[in-house]
Amino acid sequence: MLKFIHGADFHLDSAFHALPSRQAAARRRESRELVFRLAGYVNSHDIGLVLLAGDLFDSTSVFRETGEQLSQALGAMRAEVCVSPGNHDFYAPGSPWETVRWPENVHIFRESAMQPVEFPQWNVVVHGAAFTAPEQSESLLAGFCAPADGKLHLGLLHGEIEPAEARYDPIAREEIADSGLAYLALGHIHKRAEPAHWGKTLCAWPGCPEGRGFDELGEKGVYQGCVFPDGTVSVSFVPLAGRRYESLTVDVTGKDPRAAVEARLPADTARDLYRVLLTGETGEGGVDPAALQEALADRFYALEIRDCTRMAEDVWRRAEEDSLRGLFLRELREKLTGADEAQQRRITQAARFGLAALDHRDLG
Repeated sequence: MLKFIHGADFHLDSAFHALPSRQAAARRRESRELVFRLAGYVNSHDIGLVLLAGDLFDSTSVFRETGEQLSQALGAMRAEVCVSPGNHDFYAPGSPWETVRWPENVHIFRESAMQPVEFPQWNVVVHGAAFTAPEQSESLLAGFCAPADGKLHLGLLHGEIEPAEARYDPIAREEIADSGLAYLALGHIHKRAEPAHWGKTLCAWPGCPEGRGFDELGEKGVYQGCVFPDGTVSVSFVPLAGRRYESLTVDVTGKDPRAAVEARLPADTARDLYRVLLTGETGEGGVDPAALQEALADRFYALEIRDCTRMAEDVWRRAEEDSLRGLFLRELREKLTGADEAQQRRITQAARFGLAALDHRDLG
């Protein structure tokens, strides 16, 4: 039985713009360390084959040391490694795929057409192709069919299945079903997808192995697969991320905001990056997200508090008063009609600051 790893979308040397520069630099170092952690997993779990489906680098112009460290990590794997460059790290003159010295166990696909790499020790052939430009408008799987030669055929590509816009290797379901592949390892989609069959071909995206922002939430990792003697393939998820991005929504209606947040937090958040969205109704003063963030910051690697609360209805009812306060509230309440969610938040904030000014209160 052959055991393999299917990973993709490491995006090494990502900028991490949302973090302070010191933390961003630390996250880039941690991203490079993640590949060595994967090598340790490969060697301790008797993995024979590693399939990496593109965008291992965030661009074609990464730091030299990043390419060298990836080469070192892949070379440390007691496994054969196949790489299919993607749209971010496409194969081109001057790219790290050409300038870095790669070890003998690493096989990089260099053409925008399916090419085979044979592994006779397992009676397996891996077929793959590379992006050779930032976009690939035609399917790299089009017209491909693995030969019926008694060998097990696996595919490795960076791409999408029937996307709305054909820019990043738009693969048709029929092409997968007609490919003759036992397994198609895909990259590009950062959210893990449950494996699915088209025809006899099992196909999956493992997602990125570690989140880089709040659009990549939760546990991240790679797929581990098994090729059985009858030619069937099964895969299971292996968590790999050292840190997670998480989003937590907390209703603070009638509650102390800090107590409400603390009541919803898991026990261990120190390694993770959290965005907390405060919802519900509050009085004229609202909440103080900056103070709350300062009070809770040491419980997280990074914390962002967003005030999405709305002003309580009993405050808006005072718009009927025959006073400057009432006139101010009536004008803002009219603007709420037809406003989208972002506009409503701005109007609510304007109401709170305006009322504070009328009452000579300090909102910070």
